[in-house]
Amino acid sequence: MSFGSAAASASIESAKASILDGLNSGALRPVIARSFPFEEIVEVPESNQQFGKIVVTL
Repeated sequence: MSFGSAAASASIESAKASILDGLNSGALRPVIARSFPFEEIVEVPESNQQFGKIVVTL
C-alpha cells in the first residue's frame, strides 16, 4: 500500500458519488456528439473534432 492511497481512494469514491448524484438528478447531462448503430461502426469517420461522446447502440 502506498502513502495516501486510502485518502485517494476515499476521494475517488466521493467524486463518483457526486457525479452519479448529478446524473441521477439531471443536474449533469452527458454531451453526445453522434450516435451510430453497431452495424455501421466501421463506417464512422475518425475525427477528433467532435465535442462530446460517440455512442454505439446495440
